[in-house]
Amino acid sequence: MNGENKMGTMPVGKLMLSMSWPAMLSMMIQALYNVIDSIFVAMISESSLTAVTLIFPIQMLLISVAVGTGVGVNSLIARRLGAKRFEEADLAASHGFRIAFINWAVFAIMGLLFSKTYISAYSDSPYIIENGALFLMITTGFSLFVFIQVNTEKVLQATGSMLLPMLCSLSGAIINIVLDPFLIFGIGFFPKMGVAGAAIATTFGQFISMCLGLTLLFGRKHQVTVKIKGFKFNGEIIKDIYNVGFPAMLMQSIGSVMLFCINGILAFSETAVAVLGSYFRLQSFIFMPVFGLNQGAMPIMGYNYGARNKERLMQAYKVGIIIAAIIMTIGTIIFLTFPEQLLKMFSASDNMLKIGVPALRTICLCFIPAAFGILTSTIFQATGHGMLSMWQALIRQLIGIVPLAWILLKIGGLTMVWWAWPMAEILGLVYSLIFVKKLYKKEIEPLGHENEKYNQEKNL
Repeated sequence: MNGENKMGTMPVGKLMLSMSWPAMLSMMIQALYNVIDSIFVAMISESSLTAVTLIFPIQMLLISVAVGTGVGVNSLIARRLGAKRFEEADLAASHGFRIAFINWAVFAIMGLLFSKTYISAYSDSPYIIENGALFLMITTGFSLFVFIQVNTEKVLQATGSMLLPMLCSLSGAIINIVLDPFLIFGIGFFPKMGVAGAAIATTFGQFISMCLGLTLLFGRKHQVTVKIKGFKFNGEIIKDIYNVGFPAMLMQSIGSVMLFCINGILAFSETAVAVLGSYFRLQSFIFMPVFGLNQGAMPIMGYNYGARNKERLMQAYKVGIIIAAIIMTIGTIIFLTFPEQLLKMFSASDNMLKIGVPALRTICLCFIPAAFGILTSTIFQATGHGMLSMWQALIRQLIGIVPLAWILLKIGGLTMVWWAWPMAEILGLVYSLIFVKKLYKKEIEPLGHENEKYNQEKNL
């Protein structure tokens, strides 16, 4: 357990790639099954796609709570391992699993009681209300699987193990993709379940991922040990988890709140809502690899911050930005060049193409500045400054986009709404530049002086 961790010794570029590619591949597969879900649902009808799109913010909120808590657990474990405080790392992992059950109970109750009320606020179509509410009840009722799955993956990632979490996500995604057509359209002996079939395929895939993750975590030796018995909640550990985890949760849920608001702004057009849903599934192919890179970069940054190694911390940050910028540039080129072909994957009507083609070409202009924002958010979280990440996300995804979208709709109509995304991203870029510079001067630059002093004392 006390051997030198690779996050403190391996060359940073090689380490970043070795730790990131499994998460990047895993999240690409996650994006793939979200898109395939929507492609199959769109084959039923445009109203079915609209129903699933209206549910998407709730799914994002659920994932935000799961991932936000997991990020807090991940960051705390990585920092404690870097500081050689192994017992506290074990406690952080143990708390994460208990918290997962609490989070699940909240969403399951809310889904059971308020699904129809929520859908009815956005649509008066009986078909959309019925199918949307059923989809929501299924996904929230069985959300325990995803809460435990995400926590398991974050614990494994915090120890530097990125391949095992990838295998967990990959297994669930494959199961989901395979089951989708059988359960949606009733192929073979499977019943034809429509939109509900997509929800069941998703939850069953999450169940498989959870089972594999638990097997890998408890069936092998790791630097972190999760305690099942003789365990009591510790207020300080929970506080440490949510010092980073709560802002990360809010940061991710901001995207969900933004979609609530934008769906409301676009409620006058069912087709515009369908376009927005299609965009968010398509852009996940571009953003998910960067979020996978984020997962590989965070434990490296957190470990070396805990180990007071300025050079490796900053090198990880710079390498991460370069890789993210390359990915985002490729994504921008694809969206600018092939918007019609991308939308036709969702059985787009002529009206949907008329609205969607300029929408995709406009929104994708936010991709490249987002690369810098995402990696800057990572260094904020890795150094224990989750609030800086939260405010960055507020500017990029809520304070910026929603008012701009409303104003632009009033000024120039639907075509202008999509400019809210690149404009908000520029605001986020300015914020990131200001505060990462402050963080560097106040906390990161002094790490170099600490190491110099330590080396001088060591040589005396």
